[in-house]
Amino acid sequence: MSFDIAVMQIFNGISLFTILVLMALGLAIVFGLMGVINMAHGELMALGAYVTYMVAHVFERHLPSLMGVYLFFAIIMAFLVTFAFGWILERGFIRFLYKRPLDTMLATWGLSLVLQQAYRSIFGAQEVSVPMTKWLTGAWDMTEGIQIPLNRLFIVGLTILVSLGVYYLLFKTRWGLRIRAVTQNRAMSGAAGINTNRVDAMTFALGSGLAGIAGAVFTMIGSTNPLTGQLYIVDSFIVVVFGGVASLLGTFVSGFAIAQAQTTLEFLLSGSMAKVAILLMVIVVLYFRPNGLFAARVRQ
Repeated sequence: MSFDIAVMQIFNGISLFTILVLMALGLAIVFGLMGVINMAHGELMALGAYVTYMVAHVFERHLPSLMGVYLFFAIIMAFLVTFAFGWILERGFIRFLYKRPLDTMLATWGLSLVLQQAYRSIFGAQEVSVPMTKWLTGAWDMTEGIQIPLNRLFIVGLTILVSLGVYYLLFKTRWGLRIRAVTQNRAMSGAAGINTNRVDAMTFALGSGLAGIAGAVFTMIGSTNPLTGQLYIVDSFIVVVFGGVASLLGTFVSGFAIAQAQTTLEFLLSGSMAKVAILLMVIVVLYFRPNGLFAARVRQ
């Protein structure tokens, strides 16, 4: 493998990593805090993608002079809409299923089917895409044989910014302190005066909002259809479990490792064989480390 091809494969892995980590961050926060297996997380990503599509349509029709910056508004709206939807979903549905993991998994899987049909009814079964802004078209020519797409560079930068924001929220704010306290010991946190129900709702909403950002990012590299969320939900769960539930460091490390392994193996083998090889690798690692690579120490 030549140097140019190796660099391009590494960057392709980073591009896949950005989508996976945005999806997995939300799952890791929700799964780690509440133990909720949200099978509808992929549909929240699709909701963010459709919100981005609608914002682009509004700007294209009513504010064509601002099409160069519509993406920033779309990302913010995708986060806000999915955040609000996640909060309503937790308050009106998820909170009645706590401590019933199998019921939660089946219920959210049913919800995912309902959302998929809703997307078909509203937007149709066909794929929809958003226009790419001019300043994100083209590529950066690092060398004669290495071209890095500008839209993917933007995605990498946005992922770094979002990740730093999540880190700051969880480890540098009082609200993050409450989240970590509830994760470590829910009963003692409640006894100390923390409103655990409110923490649950806001945390689930935050995880949903991160999925919305992932959906907005996805529109920059692919078209959106009602089944878009299913493309990444399984891989996102693998990233969370492989890295260690409730471990943000584990989510990043496992996401990067899986993304790089998948792009490299897809280059050397077929796509299906790459999936099989990755699953075998995950199974072997989890056999020796059942709690994941970076299992968080929590008090039950």
